[in-house]
Amino acid sequence: MIHFEHPQILWALLLIPLFVGLWIWLLLRGKERLAQFADRNMFGRLIPDASRWRPSLKFGLIMLGAAFLILALANPQEGSKMVKGERIGSDIAICLDVSNSMMAEDIQPNRLERSKRTINNLLSALGSDRIALVVFAGSSYVQMPLTNDYSAVKLFLDQIDCKLISTQGTAIGDAIEKAMETFGYGDPDREWVKNQGRAIIVISDGENFEDDAQAAARKAASEGILVCTIGMGLTEGTPIPEYRGNLRVGYKRDINGNTVTTHLDEATLTSIAHAGKGIYVRATNINSGVQEIVRLIEGLEKDHYGEAMFSEYESRYQYPLVAAIVCLLAELLIFERRNKKINLDKILRNRKSN
Repeated sequence: MIHFEHPQILWALLLIPLFVGLWIWLLLRGKERLAQFADRNMFGRLIPDASRWRPSLKFGLIMLGAAFLILALANPQEGSKMVKGERIGSDIAICLDVSNSMMAEDIQPNRLERSKRTINNLLSALGSDRIALVVFAGSSYVQMPLTNDYSAVKLFLDQIDCKLISTQGTAIGDAIEKAMETFGYGDPDREWVKNQGRAIIVISDGENFEDDAQAAARKAASEGILVCTIGMGLTEGTPIPEYRGNLRVGYKRDINGNTVTTHLDEATLTSIAHAGKGIYVRATNINSGVQEIVRLIEGLEKDHYGEAMFSEYESRYQYPLVAAIVCLLAELLIFERRNKKINLDKILRNRKSN
């Protein structure tokens, strides 16, 4: 089965029909302009060396060569055999804020959906690390225990919304403690071994009202667990939308009827990351901040998770690359004007007359 190492490059193929449409429009426009100066029947006399099909053929070869070149850059690969390899990685627990303030739309489409996309980006960047999901608001619980099955993680991630926890608030400290439990901390049936191969990533707007998150982060760091934070939202205040089903009915108000606003508390998230000996990054509509955290995770100690079967792929980019070169060379060898010595139309007419 063929798959592509860099499938995102294939989006460039959409440019080809755009260029084809533009070229046809320019061709028709050129004919209209030429028709303003002479009758169409006179074109052959005015431009005796012009060819009807050569420009189209040359342009077609360029577009075909470009398509093959894009395919080569995407690097098509074919799985040739299954090989046995050792699975190593770190243990990562992701704590996701699902409080009502995460429905704010200061980053698009809203803080919670942007957080889910950030987690998906993180999963794409990681290798064989084990992942756990913890959701929290006024309380927290483990949505997904440690697993190497990223497909299952994404499936559970899709089901997360702000209705999962009825107790509202933002208990970041409790979420950090739950994340430590996914690593086996505090489990009487498991021997706790302190190492530097574990990390907790807290994704929140930072409005912590429930507990001492800095103390929880310091406790995690003392056990060798790195605590990083990703801030969701803008520091300017924004209202929290309220929905009835999928229909927005207004914005959240307090008991006095005033619109409740929420803002990104970077100071809190920075202090939690500092206490947990990790880093704080801020997500925006453009940058999720994942790469900085991934680089930090790559420096963690790696545990051995046993052996696993992997598919060994072989690159097949050579074939579309050769096809692209052939198309572009053929385009260079074809001239736009007719060859006076070798005229295909004249040869065909002579054969008919004979």
